[in-house]
Amino acid sequence: MPSPASPSIAAIRTLALVGPAAAGKTSLAECLLHRCGMIGAVGSLERGTTVSDHDPLERRAQHSLSTSILHLDHAGTRVHLIDTPGTPDFAGQSLPALEAVETAVIVINAANGIEPMAQRMMDYAASRRLDRVIVVNKIDAPEIDLPGLLEQIQATFGKECLPLNLPDAGGTRVVDCFYNREGHSDFGDVDAAHRALVEQVVEVDAAFVDRYLNDGDVDASELHAPLEQALREGHLIPVCFASSRTGAGVAELLDVIVKLLPNPTESNPPDFLNGEGDAAVPIQARPDEKAHVLAHVFKVTVDPFVGKMGVFRIWQGTVTKDSLLYVGDARKPFKVGHLFVLQGKEHVEVSRGLPGDICAVAKVDELHFDAVLHDAAEDDHIHLKPLDFPVPVHGLAIEPKRHGDEQRMWEILNKLVAEDPCLKVEHVVNTNETVIYGLGELHLRMLLERLREVYRFEVQTRPPRIAYRETITASAEGHHRHKKQTGGAGQFGEVYLRVEPLPRGGGFEFVDAVKGGTIPGQFIPAVEKGVREVLAGGAIAGYPVVDVKVTVYDGKHHSVDSKEIAFVTAGRKAFLAAMREARPIVLEPIVNVEITTPGDAMGDITGDLSSKRGQVSGSANGSMGAMIIQASAPLSELSGYQSRLNAMTAGQGRYTIALSHYEPVPAPIQQQLMGQFKIKEEE
Repeated sequence: MPSPASPSIAAIRTLALVGPAAAGKTSLAECLLHRCGMIGAVGSLERGTTVSDHDPLERRAQHSLSTSILHLDHAGTRVHLIDTPGTPDFAGQSLPALEAVETAVIVINAANGIEPMAQRMMDYAASRRLDRVIVVNKIDAPEIDLPGLLEQIQATFGKECLPLNLPDAGGTRVVDCFYNREGHSDFGDVDAAHRALVEQVVEVDAAFVDRYLNDGDVDASELHAPLEQALREGHLIPVCFASSRTGAGVAELLDVIVKLLPNPTESNPPDFLNGEGDAAVPIQARPDEKAHVLAHVFKVTVDPFVGKMGVFRIWQGTVTKDSLLYVGDARKPFKVGHLFVLQGKEHVEVSRGLPGDICAVAKVDELHFDAVLHDAAEDDHIHLKPLDFPVPVHGLAIEPKRHGDEQRMWEILNKLVAEDPCLKVEHVVNTNETVIYGLGELHLRMLLERLREVYRFEVQTRPPRIAYRETITASAEGHHRHKKQTGGAGQFGEVYLRVEPLPRGGGFEFVDAVKGGTIPGQFIPAVEKGVREVLAGGAIAGYPVVDVKVTVYDGKHHSVDSKEIAFVTAGRKAFLAAMREARPIVLEPIVNVEITTPGDAMGDITGDLSSKRGQVSGSANGSMGAMIIQASAPLSELSGYQSRLNAMTAGQGRYTIALSHYEPVPAPIQQQLMGQFKIKEEE
């Protein structure tokens, strides 16, 4: 594939196709690529020939599992397009795409209506102040009510959702209603839709309001500036209609992208911060190709053969082949050997990238997700405001089938975790288990398939381990004297400490309040190390300890026998002693559950939730007669829930979960968990 020419900044558009699974995002991307002549024929999901879904696992699943980066050229404009997965389990792939674009295109399946993932992505895009466009896809589906769907869109997302075009001739074509005020559509005359659009746009500019009131209309070709402002402020959310099956509306969508959507100089700037914590100062990147470089890595892939590749959006400055870039606060820059734009699995080499471009570099081990690349040492503390990712709470204990492969398993898992911010791997000390956490059963199943098929690595798994936590509910004191004589030099350390509960979410605080050098300063870190061993491994049931403040206030040492190991042991055992007296409890994760179900199964589902300690908080009407139930429930009660839901809904129900908070477990369950755990005392 030839190297594409580099456009000006004003001729760049960036957009992410987001929304629920089966909305047709990948098929729509194929139509856009074909319409621009980037591909010779529209690929097929069923045949596994699409540019986006090039991974063998995606081809077998027939839906996207990760973001795919595409580009196309139309009417002198370079369009960077990100196709995202629509299943909630892969939010760790779809959400970062919103960090790289000016516009979020929420794709809705006309036959399915507004699904929870469309609502979720609309909310995320609004929180990042992105321009938003709704594309109603599959307008040629049988027995659909498009006027009713538009009403539902406006009822759900606001009256600012107005059509830029309308379907006509039974959904076989679309009619523009922004530039055009005459003609007919399946919705009736386009004049009313044209007037609604113009009135919505001119509202942001008093001069245009006066012209509109005096003249009765304003030429839409003059409305670029107020339209840009209306999009940027969320005062207008355009709705476009299309069919990725027939191609209806695709040419019109391309024109919308080129003529109406923002270039990098016209959008809300991203939320960069300079510094850490409370001292961080907001800064704005400037879409200036002559400024120093600021680029954000929003996707990382680790291929067993190609190595690590980082995909980044350039927000400021120009990146060229041979540029020297720093990764975050790294002291040593790396040299850009090859600079690429991506077309699915194809790497197309380019000579430079401007603000707005989405580029990639390969074989740079220092790259990591969410890193900021820059070429000035003074920018080493700049980072983007973090995304609010769903917390992975589905866990599997995992071990290699072949003894001795533990190290290789960890290396592979860390590569997979590097690619997905919603995967987490940890080692549970007391059970000596490796646990991988994800957003759902499908998320973890795909991880296991990737282990097996891509890395040729076989593992064994056990049922999900619930991410319980331990904490305390009262203040208490603990003391331990560690004294050991082995014939030569002995060990001696004595620690007095106090524990206090912190508010939920308070984490851990360690305070050194020792006076008079009773514990020399060089041994205080050893005491903290002993305390942290208990934090990681638990005190009463083997789960991590949270929301605790530990104050070390006294102790003793020996001028000869005191060593670091002695104070590690004394700190650990003093903390254990204090924990036992501080009314410890076990906390369990409570998750928010959103269930989409046929209406006639509502009673069975709410009754089942109640029997599992769940609480229903509300319900709403979904599309096509479905109901959406909002509830909360302990994660431990949702093991195998999809199977139960299938039985209650004849296979038509689906659900998503997200961590809400932690609550104390009922007393019988705490006793059961404590009974299964024995603290391993050292000799």
